[in-house]
Amino acid sequence: MADLNNTIRGIDLLNAPGAVGVKKTVLNAEEAPSFSDTLKGFIKDVNSMQNHADRSIEKMVAGEITDVHQVMVAVEEANTAFSLMMELRNKMLDAYQEVMRMQV
Repeated sequence: MADLNNTIRGIDLLNAPGAVGVKKTVLNAEEAPSFSDTLKGFIKDVNSMQNHADRSIEKMVAGEITDVHQVMVAVEEANTAFSLMMELRNKMLDAYQEVMRMQV
């Protein structure tokens, strides 16, 4: 029981103002990246993953890479990132269409 109380007190200390080792990030409106910048960065990352997967496939075909698993991991990472991007696009379009319906 004493062990549980010490753990709870330790957790409470993390929430205390000026807690040691706790970093809180506060962004001003000027410091925060815009939505378009965040979206552009995400699309750029997805594109670089796709390019890396393409280069990995080309290297495997050329015989430079013999580890098939390495190529498959790169392809699956690119596929997952692209699928996430498409889902985000679909959700944003749905939200936009809903806002347009509300204005009518």
